[in-house]
Amino acid sequence: MDYTFFNDLVEQINEIPADSIISRTIYSDDGIKAILFGFAAGQELSEHTASKPAILHFIQGEAKLTLGEEAMQAQAGTWVHMPPNLPHSVYAESEVLMLLLLLGK
Repeated sequence: MDYTFFNDLVEQINEIPADSIISRTIYSDDGIKAILFGFAAGQELSEHTASKPAILHFIQGEAKLTLGEEAMQAQAGTWVHMPPNLPHSVYAESEVLMLLLLLGK
């Protein structure tokens, strides 16, 4: 059987340099792309959209998340499904680790 297994996603990004955002694609096939993001405190992914449905899963840290016109807090355990073309942004209030899943072809 062919599968991908990560015992601990936190171990996939060992260090997040100050004043940076790093990303690592950890899996990709025709149906899904999984990208792990590490945000240093104070870093922001400015408002943008995605042409595909997406899921955000916050693994550690605290962030301000804006979805459309609504701002909310995200922390470890926060899970969000977004339809295509929804404007969104992420501001890291502390060091944040977030998994982005882009769905569909």
